[in-house]
Formats: sequence, structure tokens, C-alpha cells
Amino acid sequence: MGGKFIKVKCDDCENEQVIFEKASSVIVCLVCGRTLAEPTGGKAKIKTKVLEVL
Repeated sequence: MGGKFIKVKCDDCENEQVIFEKASSVIVCLVCGRTLAEPTGGKAKIKTKVLEVL
């Protein structure tokens, strides 16, 4: 019933960070502030490149 963590790469500054695929709030890049994922009630809508599923 749990989700997975995924590593994504920001399209603007190329920062890599790990996020939860079922995010319940907007996730922004820690470096430049670009929106990386938005909540949908289930799996988050990922708005950048996914590098790997952890």
C-alpha cells in the first residue's frame, strides 16, 4: 500500500533530489524553486525527468 521514492532531476538547474511518488503537497527544487511534482490524490504528477525508482 506504500509508495516508492524516486530520484528526479530538475529541468532548470539539473539538481537531483529524491521525492516520494505519492506526494501530498507540491514539491519544489531545493536549489532553484521549480515545481517538480504536484499532488493528485494518488501518485503525484511528476513535472520533470525521473532518473530512477529507489
